[in-house]
Amino acid sequence: MTHDVVVVGGGIVGLAAAYRLLEASPGLKLLLLEKEPKLAAHQTGRNSGVLHSGLYYKPGSEKARLSVSGLQQMIAFCRGYGVAHEQCGKIVVASDENELPRLETLWQRGNANGLSGLRKLDPSQIKEIEPYAAGVAAIHVPQEGIVDYPAVCEKLAELIRENGGEITLNARVEKMAAEGSEKIVETNAGKFRSKFVVSCGGLYSDRLVKAAGQKPAAKIIPFRGEYFQIKKERQFLVRHLIYPVPDPKFPFLGVHFTRLIHGGIEAGPNAVLAFAREGYRWTNVNPRDLAESLTFPGLWKFLARYPSLWSYEIFRSLSRAEFTRSLQKLVPEIRTDDLEPGASAVRAQAMTPDGNLIEDFHFEEGPGILHVINAPSPAATASLAIGKRITEKVLTRFQPSGKQHI
Repeated sequence: MTHDVVVVGGGIVGLAAAYRLLEASPGLKLLLLEKEPKLAAHQTGRNSGVLHSGLYYKPGSEKARLSVSGLQQMIAFCRGYGVAHEQCGKIVVASDENELPRLETLWQRGNANGLSGLRKLDPSQIKEIEPYAAGVAAIHVPQEGIVDYPAVCEKLAELIRENGGEITLNARVEKMAAEGSEKIVETNAGKFRSKFVVSCGGLYSDRLVKAAGQKPAAKIIPFRGEYFQIKKERQFLVRHLIYPVPDPKFPFLGVHFTRLIHGGIEAGPNAVLAFAREGYRWTNVNPRDLAESLTFPGLWKFLARYPSLWSYEIFRSLSRAEFTRSLQKLVPEIRTDDLEPGASAVRAQAMTPDGNLIEDFHFEEGPGILHVINAPSPAATASLAIGKRITEKVLTRFQPSGKQHI
């Protein structure tokens, strides 16, 4: 059969896109393809489950718009379908006077992006919210929270199937070729014919652009984030979410503390170059992935631009004592023996040949296809809003025959 739309990728963005497409165009013949034997196996299933509010992002950017609206959509979805979540709030802490200008920038951005309830905190007010946290000032962000993203994905998959969509697992896309006005999507599980393709490949998004016969504007460079768990008897040190003021030169938020939706406290992540796109440990090495990273000129330009940052990240990854020192800037009473090995994740970060990281969500289009190239954090929070944006883009270019979309 010929499908109206094939969605490639069973992470939360691909699932949200499929859900929104079926919502907007009932009766759409939609197929979602996922290379793994389960959905949400990589970035979605391995993140710390934070609901981001839009505090950090440049006003007017896709990230700002979609994270603010996406948060509200995600909260409504979780409430409507009984998915575990909590808007517990977080504090962003300036550890010293030098960080105050950057904290003020966050304050201005949060207000410009329409966040409600933001509050500046002095040291005593910090203690009221997080008794063991320390800093010279902070911002309280009450809208932020925690959620069970794998459960969100399970519900999205259920709704996709209920609305007539199909999901095929263990189907790795190898090539996408045009045949007349249609696309032939070739996978290790067979060939599928479609009038339109939405590619949400995450860690492999640039390769899917090549598989479609196009030239990607950016390369995906994998950065691993490593976490520790706080021992149960010491979890009283953290009530909710405690974040540092991020360094604007780096697109990562710095090591922080996160209360998990089903219990426990997580500390991290750092950010080190992974030796495989699914490189969750130092020992995971994929020669092809590593060669692609090391032969990409943009990576070397990036490393040359920030030598102290990346070298420190490696040192902190290899030293639990140094990891602890970073955490002590936020919670001075944390000790090295409070930490137990935790999970790890790999962030798909799009990088241009000149060594710049693409910070905003980024889409690329081709004949009969839409690629989601860059969708790092807060893509999980914003996924339902991203799904709506994808749906708008698709249905302006393609109208299923005999269908009326709403």
